[in-house]
Amino acid sequence: MPSESADANGLEVGAAMGDPAYLKTLTPKPGLIRRVRDGIGSASEWLFGGFALVIGLAILSATPILQLLSFGYLLESGGRVARTGRLRDALIGVRRAARLGSMVIGCSLMLLPLQVIASWTAAAELVDPGGPIARRWRVGLLILAALMVLHMLTACARGGKLRYFFWPFTTPLWLVRRVRRGGIYASARDEVWDFVTALHFPYYFRLGLLGLVGTMAWLLVPVSLIALGRRFPLIGILGGLLLAIVSLALPFLQMRFAAENRFAALFEYREVRERFRRAPWAFAVAAFLTLTFAIPLYLLKIEMIPRETAWLPSLVFLGFIFPARTLTGWAYARSGRREQVRHWFFRWTSRLAMFATGLAYALIVFFTQYTAWQGIWSLYEQHAFMLPVPFLNM
Repeated sequence: MPSESADANGLEVGAAMGDPAYLKTLTPKPGLIRRVRDGIGSASEWLFGGFALVIGLAILSATPILQLLSFGYLLESGGRVARTGRLRDALIGVRRAARLGSMVIGCSLMLLPLQVIASWTAAAELVDPGGPIARRWRVGLLILAALMVLHMLTACARGGKLRYFFWPFTTPLWLVRRVRRGGIYASARDEVWDFVTALHFPYYFRLGLLGLVGTMAWLLVPVSLIALGRRFPLIGILGGLLLAIVSLALPFLQMRFAAENRFAALFEYREVRERFRRAPWAFAVAAFLTLTFAIPLYLLKIEMIPRETAWLPSLVFLGFIFPARTLTGWAYARSGRREQVRHWFFRWTSRLAMFATGLAYALIVFFTQYTAWQGIWSLYEQHAFMLPVPFLNM
């Protein structure tokens, strides 16, 4: 049994070597009040980040071209769950979204006084164009704008938390200390670059673009046959049957593509079918929820939505589609954890349930061409599998 002197010598060596375990013993444990405060702050930041993330995805979803970023994020979200099996991994970048959201809200609120002063300046110019009072208002507006921009930049440089925008007294002191330390430009440049690169926009765009191309390759034939069903009913029936089959496998093919980051994985139907045999009812439940959640959203396609408010319905679409993607990734991960094929009874009963779900979905999709404001072209806006909102021409 080691002696007390040996323990003391070990602690001294640990202190000299900078041992983290030894340094941890010297760090005082925070009190209960502080731990509760930090926990509430962390939970609040996480909730605010989730809210900001959904709003940001909704805005991207209603923006042409940038829709692919939102689609890529949804694919990556489901792909991470498919890789790990943990549902909490679906929310990617919540803390970073909280920081970005606080910057946007803080800067927006800081611009409100400028808008008021600008309106007063315009009124003074109307009353006395080029007069002394109007000149004073213009000078005051320029000074206030310069101070406000400096304050917003400094608040963002400090970290972008909301309290930095509403507590301007410490901002000049922080800026003076930071300038005296030197290297403020290089530090700000590097931090901005690191923050932007951490958003992984090129990766999400590429994932969304490849996912859209591969998904369209699966849907093009059955959807086109359904469109021809107006003139040739038998061809429409064939297209409906094909869509019922494709719609059951496509969500899991997308998860395989996102999990492995391989475009060819979108067409590996046999591998997905083998996965189904190991978790048939997990696949059945995920397919049912994916297709069921997509059906009510066709109601939003009955009337044309104004461009200015397109992001509001996007919230509804994301609220339905995001959980479906997450659950599909979970079902795919569940099949990967099992090595043995399930009993034939579970396989065939789940097949019957999935096929009934696919047929119901295909039947509803067929009739949506008569209710959607884009007619036949709305058949190609399969929001359950492609872009998170069915507005390709926004």
